[in-house]
Amino acid sequence: MAERPWATAGKKDSPDRKSPGRVRLTGLGLIALSLMWAVLSYLTFTVWVPDQQERYEHYRAAEPCPAQASAQEVAAKDCLTTWHFTVTKVESTFTGKVTAYEAALKGKGADSWHRVVRFSDSGPLFDKLRRGDEVTATGWRRDIVVLSKDGVRQNTSDVPRNEHQGNAALGILAALLAAQSLVFGTARLARPTGYAPFVWEPYGRWLTFTNLIVAVGVGVTSVWLGIPWWSVLVTVPVVVCSVMVRLLLRRRVAASSAKVRQPRRQQDSRVGTR
Repeated sequence: MAERPWATAGKKDSPDRKSPGRVRLTGLGLIALSLMWAVLSYLTFTVWVPDQQERYEHYRAAEPCPAQASAQEVAAKDCLTTWHFTVTKVESTFTGKVTAYEAALKGKGADSWHRVVRFSDSGPLFDKLRRGDEVTATGWRRDIVVLSKDGVRQNTSDVPRNEHQGNAALGILAALLAAQSLVFGTARLARPTGYAPFVWEPYGRWLTFTNLIVAVGVGVTSVWLGIPWWSVLVTVPVVVCSVMVRLLLRRRVAASSAKVRQPRRQQDSRVGTR
């Protein structure tokens, strides 16, 4: 008779091969790990995402600074400044995963200063930039957020964006890993001699990599499609659960097939000995 799928799961980490004390120690480590993931998830949704959203809203509400405004006035009004630069270098570099678009700028006048701005893509302005071009930069909180030339504008990588899908996906990923670590750790404390199926091979490995792949995939796709960031809070857990259910069903079907084939082999062996 074939064993149930979870009865034979994780033979490499079989509870029979480990002392209860060692198993409980591992459980405590997993629970401590779950607390770390929980703190990271909490900070994501209480600090990181709210701060990024607040920064975006402040930028959207900012108005151009008065002419000849002092540095103190600019800081107090949190307004948009205008700077004029000359392009000294334009470079796009492929890093193996993405292409980095950079333009080196030099200010005008005796107190000229140099800046390097980065863009997330090559258009609509970056492709048109050449060495020696005169450009106008929009500054906010000492960052260049927009570069323009002859009416063509392009946001730099420093411009605040209302794109928190990736941040939310990372927060949900941390929460899911916290829940997984807590369940796997608690199972080891409660049943140190029989904690299957809460083992690494295959269920822990499946769940961990499913969490990672789904969180990254949903986060990137949501940014690309412009889906509201809060939708990630539902999408990631639903997709993870769907994938895990499919994997578990496939494993159960495989176990059932093995159960059916085993009696047939035994029957064939008996017939062959006659």
